[in-house]
Amino acid sequence: MSFPRVSRRSFRVWQRNRDVFLSLWKAELVPYAIEPLIILSALGFGLGFFIEIDELGGGSYLDFLTPGIIAAYTMFSATFECTYGSYVRMELQRTYEAIIATPVNIEDVITGEILWAATRSLMTAIAIGLVGMALGVVPSPLALLVLPMAFLMGIMFGSIAMLFTSLAPSISTFNYFFTLVVTPLYFFGGVFFPLKGLPDTLARVASFVPMSPAVNIVRALYGGQLHPGLVWDLLYILAIALTFFTLSLVSMRRRLIK
Repeated sequence: MSFPRVSRRSFRVWQRNRDVFLSLWKAELVPYAIEPLIILSALGFGLGFFIEIDELGGGSYLDFLTPGIIAAYTMFSATFECTYGSYVRMELQRTYEAIIATPVNIEDVITGEILWAATRSLMTAIAIGLVGMALGVVPSPLALLVLPMAFLMGIMFGSIAMLFTSLAPSISTFNYFFTLVVTPLYFFGGVFFPLKGLPDTLARVASFVPMSPAVNIVRALYGGQLHPGLVWDLLYILAIALTFFTLSLVSMRRRLIK
């Protein structure tokens, strides 16, 4: 098996998805702003009223929650794009077949799809950050580094989702992926509470799920509280992203070439 070959033509696939998005931007705009506003308002102000602030290292619960929601929704954006979105383009619209009939190869198509998913994650991070600021969350200047991190996390989660899509026999199979993979990452990745509040065994397991290092980095950048442990979190994210990116290219080639 040869190593997957990716060329600059993958940018054309990204460009194609961008153009489709821009033609539908009015329909896409509402979830970017309204859903984070509802979650941050309901949990930040409602649930936050009952939470002891000292347990969160100072600041309000809204300050603690906002970077966690940013990390979580970068996952959702990339995952939805590389599951339902990619499956529809691959199986229902036959977009992949049309593209690979041109000089663009399969690896370029999948790379372009994952890069577009990462772009969606970046846009989501910007939108939620603005919503948080409108609600009174004041991030540190280091929060600007959340943007490239959101893009990297989009690559990681998009690659994980794309690998599952390459194996999915039908669109209904994604119900298993979201129930058994995405939902546990959402609730046990440190988004809503510190992992130290979990039982020891569960906390150790939760610390290894991809969401946990992502939340750690985003929260540290948002609060301007960097520490050496973040280097290991970043290396862990890079390793997962590279592994699943490569696997998704290989697996998708096997699926498309029959």
